[in-house]
Amino acid sequence: MQAPKEEHIDATRRVVRYIKGTAGQGLFLPKNSKLELVGYYDSDWGACPITRQSLTGYFIKLGNSPISWKTKKQNTVSRSSPKAKYRSLTEATSELIWLRSFLASLGFFLRNPTPLFCDNQLALHIANNPVFHERTKHNELYCHFAREKL
Repeated sequence: MQAPKEEHIDATRRVVRYIKGTAGQGLFLPKNSKLELVGYYDSDWGACPITRQSLTGYFIKLGNSPISWKTKKQNTVSRSSPKAKYRSLTEATSELIWLRSFLASLGFFLRNPTPLFCDNQLALHIANNPVFHERTKHNELYCHFAREKL
């Protein structure tokens, strides 16, 4: 913001053109679609070539329709791939909790737990392991948040 370059201005124009061109579009929720949330999350460890910050991303569907998605650069540099995954897990879990409470406030109470999918076997193994090893203690807060919600 303090010293924008030409590529920043081009990206801003591209986003504004996209928003302007899709302003009349909405989300289609078919009548026969199941009323259940499904979430997917992932991260790209050290994706930014300048700052080496990881990218966090999640995608959430209600039935067959996408209703929430986000990709953003993480605030700090993750020292490991699982830590970046745990941060993504925490973001996606928080969004799912909010969406469930929002649907409940509209009168749609979800009875079943919401599945949240990830493609990282190491992160899943550590998240399911109740014993923290010395090298994973820095991930403890992210794990406890996700485990509590699980």
